[in-house]
Amino acid sequence: MTPRGTPGGYFDDMYARAEDPWSFATRWYDQRKHEVTVACLPRRRYRSAFEPGCSTGMLTRRLARRCDRLLAVDLAAAPVASARRRLSDQPHVRVERMCVPDEWPAVGADRFDLIVLSELGYYFDDAGLDRLVTRTVDSLEPGGTLVAVHWRPAVAEHARGGDDVHRLLDGVTGLARTARHEEADFLLDVFLRVPPPARSVAQTDGLW
Repeated sequence: MTPRGTPGGYFDDMYARAEDPWSFATRWYDQRKHEVTVACLPRRRYRSAFEPGCSTGMLTRRLARRCDRLLAVDLAAAPVASARRRLSDQPHVRVERMCVPDEWPAVGADRFDLIVLSELGYYFDDAGLDRLVTRTVDSLEPGGTLVAVHWRPAVAEHARGGDDVHRLLDGVTGLARTARHEEADFLLDVFLRVPPPARSVAQTDGLW
């Protein structure tokens, strides 16, 4: 068993101390990681995307360039307000306050074709992470893309390591991993919702 998940008050405390407590807007590490994340998207364009745990919207703004519609949500009120200001000139982006995975956007026949789990999975205990993954897979349309990217070094406030999140995703029925970017600092995996069978970018472009 992992420890209990990170309590919601942790995030309120962090944002009470600073508008950008993890320095996403100024730190080169995060700027580069966000660019790598977007560069790993296998499709040129997405119809409907979901980013839970969007924080202040730095990655959201980059994702917005590749999406017709994008829903970004966060648990804490302060980062939601920051993200709304940052994305105010992007009418196709909606930023909401939501406590995932207990709260989740309504998904009918029109499921997401992209979900991005960035620096999120390690905050949950076993039950919470299982629920997050189940709802993510159920919300992806066939052939849809899941991108997961997580910090790897140990952090006291995390319920588990980032590598543990990716090991779990690797074994999920309905997901096929098509790409991995691995560094000492972070791990990034790209999965496709199967069936249909997963195809590489070159296969999709008819190169082989």
